[in-house]
Amino acid sequence: MFKNPFSFKGRIRRLEYNLSILIYVVFIIVSTVITVRFYTYELSIILLVIRLPLIWFMLAQGAKRCHDVGNSGWYIIIPLYSLVLMFLEGDMGENQRGPDPKGFQSAGANPGVLDDLTQ
Repeated sequence: MFKNPFSFKGRIRRLEYNLSILIYVVFIIVSTVITVRFYTYELSIILLVIRLPLIWFMLAQGAKRCHDVGNSGWYIIIPLYSLVLMFLEGDMGENQRGPDPKGFQSAGANPGVLDDLTQ
């Protein structure tokens, strides 16, 4: 879990994506409370510098989640699509973006694997 969190390549499961959102939301809430409580110009600059990599992290995680459901990473810029990704089931087996993060192989690559899973 969280392998290459700043990379836009590959696929991630719903669990990793939802944990990413949880981390992001907790950090934003804590940093907002700190900013409101102890506001200084220097503190706001420091928090801005810290938030930029966090925004990159969320965009990368969102793009990888889009890849898991078979879409382009650019879909993450659609308003409220990130909420859909929290609940949408990913493609089973390998797709054009990479192998299945759950470890399932496509039926063409290893016949019988999916048959064993459905029994």
